[in-house]
Amino acid sequence: MAMTNPPAHPYSKEPDIRLEDYLDDKLQSTTDFENLDSLLASVEVQRSQLQTQLDDATRELEDARRAAQDRQGGLARSIQEFYQLQESIDVRLKIVTESTAPDEAIRRLERPMKQLHKLELAYHYVSLLQDVENWRLEARSHLPQSPKAALQPYSKLKKLSVRLRELQKAADEAATHLVDYVERVTEDLWDEMKNTMSKELENILKKRNWPQGVDTNAEMDDEWLQGFEKLIDLQVAEVLYSEGVVTLLPFEVMARPFVQWFRFQFMGNNATSNPQAFGTFCVPQFLSLIDKWEGFFRDNVGYIMASRFHETKVRDKSVYMDPACALITALLPVMREKVGAMVQHGLKNPQFLSSLMVQLMDLDDEIRSRFNYGGGDPDQGWAGLTSEVLEKHFDDWFKAEKDFALERYHAIMNSPDARNIDYDYSGSGKMKPTFGAVRVTDLLKSVTSQYERVRRFSHKLRFLIDIQLDILDDYHDRFKDSLDTYYTINSTLGRTLHGLTKEQAAALEGTGAFETLCKVLGSSDHIIATLKDWSNEEFFVSMWEQLQTRARRTNGDGNIASGMSYESVKDRTSADIGSDGDGGILFDETIAAYAQRRKTAEEYLVTALIDSHQKVFRPYVTKVQWTTISDSTHVDPSQLSVTPELDEPLKILKRNLTFLAATLSTAVFRRIWREALEKLQDMLWANVLMTQNFTTLGAAQFVRDLEAISSLIDRYIPDGSAALGTLQDGSRLLSLPLEAESGAVTLQQASDRVFTDNTEAKKLLSELGLESLTPANARKILQRRVENSE
Repeated sequence: MAMTNPPAHPYSKEPDIRLEDYLDDKLQSTTDFENLDSLLASVEVQRSQLQTQLDDATRELEDARRAAQDRQGGLARSIQEFYQLQESIDVRLKIVTESTAPDEAIRRLERPMKQLHKLELAYHYVSLLQDVENWRLEARSHLPQSPKAALQPYSKLKKLSVRLRELQKAADEAATHLVDYVERVTEDLWDEMKNTMSKELENILKKRNWPQGVDTNAEMDDEWLQGFEKLIDLQVAEVLYSEGVVTLLPFEVMARPFVQWFRFQFMGNNATSNPQAFGTFCVPQFLSLIDKWEGFFRDNVGYIMASRFHETKVRDKSVYMDPACALITALLPVMREKVGAMVQHGLKNPQFLSSLMVQLMDLDDEIRSRFNYGGGDPDQGWAGLTSEVLEKHFDDWFKAEKDFALERYHAIMNSPDARNIDYDYSGSGKMKPTFGAVRVTDLLKSVTSQYERVRRFSHKLRFLIDIQLDILDDYHDRFKDSLDTYYTINSTLGRTLHGLTKEQAAALEGTGAFETLCKVLGSSDHIIATLKDWSNEEFFVSMWEQLQTRARRTNGDGNIASGMSYESVKDRTSADIGSDGDGGILFDETIAAYAQRRKTAEEYLVTALIDSHQKVFRPYVTKVQWTTISDSTHVDPSQLSVTPELDEPLKILKRNLTFLAATLSTAVFRRIWREALEKLQDMLWANVLMTQNFTTLGAAQFVRDLEAISSLIDRYIPDGSAALGTLQDGSRLLSLPLEAESGAVTLQQASDRVFTDNTEAKKLLSELGLESLTPANARKILQRRVENSE
C-alpha cells in the first residue's frame, strides 16, 4: 500500500532556526556548493529513517489501543461471569442446606473409610510383626559365635518393646495383645540367648569336671576364659541399663553345682535340712563355700570384670567388680529360698522365729564384713536377707519378741528375790539396786540386741517405744505404787482410812522402812544411770539424730514413722524432739519420771530416819537427869561412861548407819545423814540443851554423850559429826569448869563477859573457838548451869 505523505507542519512556513543553523554549518563557502548533491542525499537518507520510525510508532500505538480495548472488554466479561457464578453458588448452597443428601453420603462412606483404616492399621501391624521376627532371627543367627553382634538386633527389639509399653499407657492401654506379644518375644529371645551361651560354658565346665576336678589354686585355660567373656559381653548392656542387681550369667552357670549341693544338703529330707540345723550347719557351710572359692574367682576373672565395668557407671558396685561378690549374688537366691522356708516354720513357732532372726542378722553381717558385699548399693550397703524378711513379716516377729519380753519381765517381777537388794552388784560407796532392777535392765539390753541391727528406722522405733519404754513405764508405776503405799501406811490419815495390817507393821520395823525406800531409791538410780549410759552409745545417739531429723521435717504435724504420730513419740521420748537445740536424749521423759520417784524416795528416807531418831532418843531426852552433883569442881568427860539411856539410841544409830552405808552411794548417804543429823541436833538442842539444867557433872556427861554420838558418826561418815557442830560448841560452853587450870576460862568468867554486851560475848566465843554460837544462844546456854542460878 502506497504510503501517504504526512501533512505539513503547521509552522513550516516560518523559518526554522535549526535548519538555518544546519545550512550555515554545511555551506560556509562556495566550494561547499560542489558537495550539495551528497548533502541532499544524506538529508534524504535521514528523512527516510525518521519516517520509518514514525510509521513504526504509529502502528504500535494503534496496536496498544486495540489491546487496551480488548482487555477492558475481557475484564468486564470476567466480572459478569463472576456475578453469574456467585448467583449460581448461592442457589446451589440454598438447595444443599435444604437437602439431606450430604449426610446420607457421609453415612454411606463411613463404613468404607473404617475398613480402609483397619486395612492400613493391619498393614502397619503386620509390618511391625515382621520387623520383630526379622530382629529375632538376626539375633539368633549370631549365636553362639558373636554375642556382641547378637545384641544389636536384640537391643532394637528391646527398645521397641519399651516404647510400645510407653505408648500404650498414653493410649488408654490400647493394643494389649501386640504389646504383650512383643514383650514376650523379647523376653523369650533374651532367655534363648542366655541359654544358648550358657550351654556353651556348661560344656566347657563338663570337660573340666567342674567343680570336683578343679583345684582352688588352679588357673582357667583360654577356652574357659573365652566362654566366660562371651557371657559377660552378652550382659553388659543389661547390667548398665537395669535398675536392680543383675546376677552375672557366667557366675550363675558356674554356681549351679553349688546350688545343687546346697539343695541336697539343706533342702532335702536329711538331718541337715532340719530347721534347728540352720544356724549350726547351713549358715557355716554356706559361708565356707564362698570362702573356699573366693580366691579362685578373684585370681582368674577379676581382670575381666574390671575391663568390662571399670569405666562405666557401675564401677562402684562390688557385685560387678568383685568376683567374690558376684558369686554371692548367684548363690543368694537359693539361700533366700531356704530362709523363706525357715520363716514359714518360724511363723508357727515364735521362739524359733526369734532365734532365726538373730541368725539371719549374723549371716548378713558375716557376708558384709568378711566379703565386703555391698549388694549393688555403694551408699547404703546391702540391706540383707533380714530386711527382706521383715518387709513381709515384721509384725509377726515384733509380736513374738514383745510377748517374750513381757513374759520374761513378769517372770522377773514374780521371782522371790526380785525385791531384794543386790548388795554384790557394786562396790562400797555405790547405789545398790534390787535384783529385779538389774534383771530388768539386762532384759532391756537383750531387747536392744534383738533389734539394734535392724536397718529400718520405724522398726527400731517400734521396739524402743512399744517394748522397752512400755516395760520401763510399768516398772516405774510399780515404784510409784510402792511409794504411795508407804506414804499411806505411815501417815495418820492413811492409817485411819485404810488401817495397818500386821504384815505391813512388821515390814516397817527395824530397818524395814529404810529397806522399802532404798529399794525404790537404788533401783530408780540404777535405771536412770543405765538410760543415761545408753544415751551415749552410738546406736541410741544415731536413733536420736534420725528422730530429730524426721521430727523437724514434719514440723510437729503428721507421723514421724509408720503408725507413730509426732505427739505420741514426743510424749514417750523427749520434749526436745523437733527443737533446734543440741539438748535432749531418747529417754528424757522416762529419766524424768524415775528421777521424780528417786527424789520422793530420798525425801521419805530422810523423814523415816528422823522419825527413827526421834523415837529412840525420846527416853534420853525426857528421863535423863543432868543435875547430879559431883564433889569435884572439874570433871573430865573422857573418864565418864555413856549415859545408859543413850545405849539404845547409839545401837539404833549404828544399825541405821550400817544399813544405809551398805545400800546407798557415798554422796546420797552423806546428804541424807546430814539432813537427819541436823534434825537430831535441833531436837537435842531444844529438848536437852535449852530445856534441862546442868551441874558440872551433868554438863560433862552431856559432852561425853555427844562425843560418843560423834565418834560413831565419824566412823561411817568422815567429818560427818560436823552436822552437830553447833550442839557440840554449845556443850563445850555449857561444860566450862568452875575452877580453871593454866589460865583457862572459868564458868564465872565466861558468864560475866557474855552478859556484858554482844561485843564482849563475841570476843569470848572467838577466843573459845565457838563461832557457831550467837551471843544470845551463849547467854541461854550459860543460864542452864545450876551454878549460875545459885
